[in-house]
Amino acid sequence: MSLAENVDYLSRLRKLNGFHDIGAYARNPRPGVRSPLVQVARFGSNPGDLRMFAFVPANLQQPRALVVVLHGCGQTATGYDHGAGWSTLAKHYGFALLLPEQQISNNANTCFNWFNPDDIGRESGEAASIRQMIKRMVEGHAIDPHRVFITGLSAGGAMTTVMLATYPEVFAAGAVIAGLPFGVASNMREALTGMRGARERTPRELGDLVRKASRHKGQWPRLSVWHGSADRTVSPTNANGSTYMICRRSRCRRGLSTAIRGKSGGTRTARPWWNPTPSPTWPTARRLAPPTTTSTMAGKARS
Repeated sequence: MSLAENVDYLSRLRKLNGFHDIGAYARNPRPGVRSPLVQVARFGSNPGDLRMFAFVPANLQQPRALVVVLHGCGQTATGYDHGAGWSTLAKHYGFALLLPEQQISNNANTCFNWFNPDDIGRESGEAASIRQMIKRMVEGHAIDPHRVFITGLSAGGAMTTVMLATYPEVFAAGAVIAGLPFGVASNMREALTGMRGARERTPRELGDLVRKASRHKGQWPRLSVWHGSADRTVSPTNANGSTYMICRRSRCRRGLSTAIRGKSGGTRTARPWWNPTPSPTWPTARRLAPPTTTSTMAGKARS
């Protein structure tokens, strides 16, 4: 199915009645249309008890890159693929796909447990399971380990920041869609509070949370943050926090509103938010070009 057909299909859907209606479409958005994703049973010890789904276009002898995609609450791997057209993009641009999937036995709403200390530490829980899946894909399909990208939506976006913080050496870049910064919650209550509005933290505080998550001293992955200003489920203030998380000293104090709005109030769509001077201990942040995170990630995988 082409990307154009995906867009056309989505444009004809009835208007969703808030966030909670997403789950029905995510589970079965297109009756009769089968996803090309294949479940992989063996990929390691799987301490987080996740399911692994993957797709490698049949005509590829060696994928150009690996894109890891993390779904949101109420969704499945195949449902997110159907809705966003990831496998279509993989065929068009020639990259491999990895879609970890949460199980209802781990989380009643099938959200990744981005707030659970047992699931977000390096070499433990769900984060370790996703890392094992990546290793399985890279080794099994001779993928360049320097061309691994990750993106996620909502809870998947929050889990994306977890992976970037705990395994920064694994990824070339990441894109967070309506997610939350790493380390801002350690239980369900704090997670729900953070979703409603991020507690005020300095860039230094958020950066320290990331730096303590691993012993990484090398180049940090680039980060692209995407968040709707009218999001009523995950407060847009979390976009600031996700960006502050990888920024340097006071340069990030300008905030998201200053960064994306010009003097006339119009939105700047292609100019960078900021680009701190690279250093061994600070990652470089730059907003990637529009129109969508999906096409941006695919374009980088193709180049």
